[in-house]
Amino acid sequence: MKRPVLIDLDGPADQTPATAPAIVDDLPQGAAMQSVVALGTRKPNPLARWFWSLLLAIFGFIISLAAWNYVTGLVAAHPILGMVFTGLLVLFVCVCLAVVIRELSAFSRLRRIDRVQADAAQAHAGHDLKAARKVVDQLTALYAGRDDTSWGRAQLADRAPELMDADGLLDLAERSLLVPLDARAVAEVQAAARQVALVTAVVPLALADVFTALTANIRMIRRIAEIYGGRSGTLGSLRLVRTVLSHLVATGAVAVGDDLIGSVAGGGLLSKVSRRFGEGIVNGALTARVGVAAIEVCRPLPFQAVKRPSVTGLVQRALTGLFGS
Repeated sequence: MKRPVLIDLDGPADQTPATAPAIVDDLPQGAAMQSVVALGTRKPNPLARWFWSLLLAIFGFIISLAAWNYVTGLVAAHPILGMVFTGLLVLFVCVCLAVVIRELSAFSRLRRIDRVQADAAQAHAGHDLKAARKVVDQLTALYAGRDDTSWGRAQLADRAPELMDADGLLDLAERSLLVPLDARAVAEVQAAARQVALVTAVVPLALADVFTALTANIRMIRRIAEIYGGRSGTLGSLRLVRTVLSHLVATGAVAVGDDLIGSVAGGGLLSKVSRRFGEGIVNGALTARVGVAAIEVCRPLPFQAVKRPSVTGLVQRALTGLFGS
């Protein structure tokens, strides 16, 4: 006769489905944006830096010596062709010098904004009217000749002499000059977040989301810098990207926390869409966080008179309608 088979279960004997621990789904963590931040904040190896520096120096020396020998030999054998090639070589060197000057100018503009930020922080902290007027003069010079700030500069020049309070003067400068620029910067952040979210959700290719997130974030940071007057070259853009991502890591804002999940989940959205869509939403939200950090880094004045852009609001406006209501 068959008898019932008894199976011993691990765990407490009185455990029921009602008291069992809930199964937590693996929520998307924004792997693409996490990879971008890891790449951007990775410290270079000093040995690798020396290796590449020496390698470039050796190759530069070899190429320069070979070009010199080629030019002198060509001039000796064919004077006319030698002169033509010499002219082309001189033009190439002039273009290289122009690129170097452009990069140095970009670093100078970034340092100029850094000085304005430092002076504004000191003026706010010390309530120094003289320092605040210096900051206003720096801002006026920074945005001189730009049509999008002409109305703000006129308003600031008209009302600034009446104010005898440092904080009030800086608040007036912030409202007059930076509010229109903030709107353009926020639009850039929304566009980048939308692009990263869409590509992550619909493109199944491996590393396509990482490449899109990297290029979109670099382009977004560069455009934000241009909006606030810190136009940067290639090396300046890399320096700016490292500064923004380091700011994110230092403040802990790059982690996927409950506030981010709540801002993009909408009370359970991530449980209703596919894993890929969830990754797209989280990557877009992390891109918005990078954009807010870029605004804080590139903005000449801190957010005092106007409210700092909210990541939740940016994500909601950028991704509304992208994956349905």
